[in-house]
Amino acid sequence: MKQQSKPIGEIIPREAASLSSLTLTMAVMCYFACLAIGALILIDRAVDGWSQGLATEMTVQIKDMEGRDIEADVAASVALLQSQAGVLRVEVLNRSETEKLLEPWLGKIGLDALPVPRIVAVHIDAKNPPNFSAIAERLEATVPSAALDTHEQWQAQLGATATGLTYLGFLVLLLIAIAAVAMVVFATRAVLDSNRQTVDVLHLVGAEDKFIAHHINRRFLWTGLVSGCLGLILALLTFQAFGGLNLPAMQGLAHSSRSLLFPSQLSDVVPLLGFLAVPLVATALALFTSQVTLLRMLGRIR
Repeated sequence: MKQQSKPIGEIIPREAASLSSLTLTMAVMCYFACLAIGALILIDRAVDGWSQGLATEMTVQIKDMEGRDIEADVAASVALLQSQAGVLRVEVLNRSETEKLLEPWLGKIGLDALPVPRIVAVHIDAKNPPNFSAIAERLEATVPSAALDTHEQWQAQLGATATGLTYLGFLVLLLIAIAAVAMVVFATRAVLDSNRQTVDVLHLVGAEDKFIAHHINRRFLWTGLVSGCLGLILALLTFQAFGGLNLPAMQGLAHSSRSLLFPSQLSDVVPLLGFLAVPLVATALALFTSQVTLLRMLGRIR
């Protein structure tokens, strides 16, 4: 009876082509990639929330000027603002509330002696906003001590900062991918060099380069898949740990992490698909890189 040939996996034993170091290293890289993706999602959500808040509100600052009654100026400003189309609600902050806004910069001591301005919060209709220029001109003519702030400068700075952080996040992902490719190339060369004699024998018996590369490359297929899944699991556990924090200083991070793992809206689920893409990208990256490297090296040593 004709003896069946052994598969290539037995000719090159698993112990002789161990990729445990590559698996561990790529798992760490995939973990960092998931953290970067999570940071990009949280930045996008935070900026969107802040922008919506700024777009629906403006403030009027009324200074305490000598020779003027600040309470009368506040009342005149409120009456003017309430008469404008597109203004939904006007809210006057009292002195104690204004002082609380200044405490992080000036502290609590000595605020009573300072001419603290009064703040009027104006809630506007984002779909039908008022004429800001006309309001500013009327305020200047009616209440010289009042100044209108539409938050446009803050919105521009916030958008520029978010754009810069987004570019930085994608740059981190690109560097992680480049590092992963370099690690796969190095591991592929190490596997092939350590089994050089076996490859030479396979060439002598007529095995083609694609045949040898295909069977060796299966190790890298599983390496990419396992490392990607490990990195994803570690990242999800990290976000879960942050979501369970009870420290007062970390409440914001904890809430963001919980919203990342447990989205409340269907639209929030779509960005999370980026996490699931990490194992797929890691697998494709390891498979393609090792295949190209193997074929090039096998062609040189034939």
